[in-house]
Amino acid sequence: MAEDSAKPLTYIPEVVLKKRKHKEESIALTRKTQLELGKYGRGKKRKVEDIKRPEEFVMEYRNQELDLIRMKQRAKRSKSTSLRPKSNLLFVIRIHGKKEMHPKTRKILHNLKLRKLYHGVFMKASPGTLEVLQRVEPYITYGYPNPKNVSELVYKKGQGKINGTRVPLIDNNIIEQSLGMHKIVCLEDIIHEITTVGPHFKEVTHFLEAFALNKPKEGLHGKKSLYKDGGDTGHREDQINDLISKMN
Repeated sequence: MAEDSAKPLTYIPEVVLKKRKHKEESIALTRKTQLELGKYGRGKKRKVEDIKRPEEFVMEYRNQELDLIRMKQRAKRSKSTSLRPKSNLLFVIRIHGKKEMHPKTRKILHNLKLRKLYHGVFMKASPGTLEVLQRVEPYITYGYPNPKNVSELVYKKGQGKINGTRVPLIDNNIIEQSLGMHKIVCLEDIIHEITTVGPHFKEVTHFLEAFALNKPKEGLHGKKSLYKDGGDTGHREDQINDLISKMN
């Protein structure tokens, strides 16, 4: 009869097994945290405060849903009121908005080319335009720019888009190459088309990239309430020119 070489199984108490499992889970969690902090990675180390807690995700989600509800309420109010612009030209500046925005709000801002803080764009004023702007009022301010500010913005901050690349408008050949078919061949032609909201205003504003403005040292209080109520956002009408001068 062959000798049985199998060793008898050792009995391990359930308490010991539970402690071992808890220890293994604790080690795995520690390693995961270390990796997230960059302790065992080649990338940049992450700070502890950069790691979101579950309650932070919940709060961010709630803020985004609240933003969507408020956006719908503003849209209803704008449809129920008569929106008549006092001028044909608007300049819109993004001054707020990060994580608390709902994706639909962010999409509207991106469609307006307001993808970053303190970026500004020219828009043709109309009831439809004002209705869209009211939907995202907590994140923007806007008004009627004067010819002086239009000219200074184009000369100081003007950049065009060629093959998806931002190009400073330092050479009229760049302008003629993109807008020459509309008889717009220099900076003065661009300025004239914008200030008069001419027949090729759409082509000009499509060619121009958003104006990257400076953060004003004064003129903004950090309040999302409307300008007419003492805040920063919403319609400033002609008083937008003071803010443009501080940010240009």
